[in-house]
Amino acid sequence: MDVEKYWQQFKEELSSVKNCKELENLRLKYLSKKGIIRELFRKLKDLSSLERKKVGASLNNLKGKIEKEIEAKSKTFAKEKAPSFFDPTLPKLTLKKGSLHPITYAIEEISQIFAKIGFTRTSYREVEWEYFSFETLNMPKGHPARDDVETFFLEYPEDKKLGRLLLSPHTSSGQVQEMIKRGKPPIRMINIAKCYRPNWDTTHTPMFHQFEGLCVDKNINITHLKGTIDYFVKSYFGKERKIRLRPYDFRFTEPSFEIDITCNVCSGKGEVNGKKCRVCKSGWLELGGAGMVHPFVLKSGGIDPQKYSGWAFGFGIERVFLMRENIKVEDIRIFYSGDLRFLSQF
Repeated sequence: MDVEKYWQQFKEELSSVKNCKELENLRLKYLSKKGIIRELFRKLKDLSSLERKKVGASLNNLKGKIEKEIEAKSKTFAKEKAPSFFDPTLPKLTLKKGSLHPITYAIEEISQIFAKIGFTRTSYREVEWEYFSFETLNMPKGHPARDDVETFFLEYPEDKKLGRLLLSPHTSSGQVQEMIKRGKPPIRMINIAKCYRPNWDTTHTPMFHQFEGLCVDKNINITHLKGTIDYFVKSYFGKERKIRLRPYDFRFTEPSFEIDITCNVCSGKGEVNGKKCRVCKSGWLELGGAGMVHPFVLKSGGIDPQKYSGWAFGFGIERVFLMRENIKVEDIRIFYSGDLRFLSQF
């Protein structure tokens, strides 16, 4: 087998190649699966063992030389395509800068506010058991919040103790888990996570974010709860904003409260230029729910309610963000629309 003949043949054909397309055709002719080199390797089986070894080495050498020549020729064509003139005085191309999502900004700011007073940031799973989402929070079977129309249940075998799997409807499911993990007080937790409920309108989305505060220790009372929320409101919304606690009913806290803050449009007056405020109507905006941790919840977490007490609150991050100064969003769903005209403002 005259290997040198094929090398000379290749060099002759390479010298006449004028562009990248012709070069690729030449490469396929010699190096493809059905090319000349592969065909020559197949013919080695007809040779004696001594000849096969000698010719095989020559073919490998030929293949390597062809590959190098094609690569070198390819670089030559690339240089010829490159512009022969470059003006260094031309202005550079500017790329648009991206940014974090506004909810991410809110999460980071809220985390830093609570870190200053000793709260540890946690985040519990989005797929949860009924036991932690309802049972341990004093919401027995038959409670309205456990209806299929209020919760995303998953098609998964039911556990005898833990119940069904679901997409976590609130961050409160992390309260008992945090108590069990810590073992004993003191506990200062800020739990920030995604939550899911089958609601879709201008003020609700099926997926949203909540942050949960939990404080458990000896001699904890309502004044500590009010002081902490007042500290957060003044840190996040501004020193001029005030809060109030309205009695309410939650299964996992007793007593329970709705937390309101003064409206940022009318400054808590309920009217603007002699007309009723179009945002709050009364001077107050609802922030979220809070209260003293129910003794049943403390027992579920392995904590003696005779020795310890605690408070908890749960606020929606989207709602909190929208209540800041100069944030004018009429439909909360725009946060997750992917509309860059909205997102690029933050």
